[in-house]
Amino acid sequence: MGFWNRIAGRAAKGVDAAECAQCPPGLPGEDPAFSTAVTALGAKLAKADGRADASEYEAFAEVFQPDPASQRNVQRLYELARQTTHGYESYAKRLAKRYAACPQLLEDVLDGLFYIAVADGQVTAEELDYLERVSGLLGHSPMTYRRIKATYVGAAADDPYVILGVRPDVADEDLRAARKALLEEFHPDRVRARGLPEEFIEVFTAKAAAVNKAFDDAMGERREWAGQVI
Repeated sequence: MGFWNRIAGRAAKGVDAAECAQCPPGLPGEDPAFSTAVTALGAKLAKADGRADASEYEAFAEVFQPDPASQRNVQRLYELARQTTHGYESYAKRLAKRYAACPQLLEDVLDGLFYIAVADGQVTAEELDYLERVSGLLGHSPMTYRRIKATYVGAAADDPYVILGVRPDVADEDLRAARKALLEEFHPDRVRARGLPEEFIEVFTAKAAAVNKAFDDAMGERREWAGQVI
């Protein structure tokens, strides 16, 4: 029996062993609690912008791969869950608790949800709000969310991590190293050594100021996040 059959059957009976202290053995797809949660989260994402598109279910099926024999039951469960966005928090919380020792798996879930969100060619503000909230409930840091979001919808040009040329979830020491490397590149002596006109010194001085501001902004966000966690 495929795991999607187990979702339709056991989830309907309310089976949810989400109190486990460690990740369950075996593949996540064999765990009805996991399968039920990702089905509900995917379905409720489709409702987040107030409309549902067939392409979103197709993307969901592509990511989470229900077997053909269970397709009808899966779609029935999906259709039922997407009637409202209410209740998604409980699914995300239970998933985070059950798989707390498997952060990469929880990151994969968010990746899959983003894939579904972009399936219709656009990601709405409502969908991004939903995804950001789910990300937090799954235990991801804002930096992890930003990195995954950038993969699917790009990053703003003034994003401090774009300016520094690093991923949002790099370690602090890597952030400092990136700033140091850029400031060395923009140093007036380096500009002159490359044979550029003196006028370029002003340009690169402005670039250096932007780098310093980006670094300060990024570190400020990290301190704020650390304070919230504490």
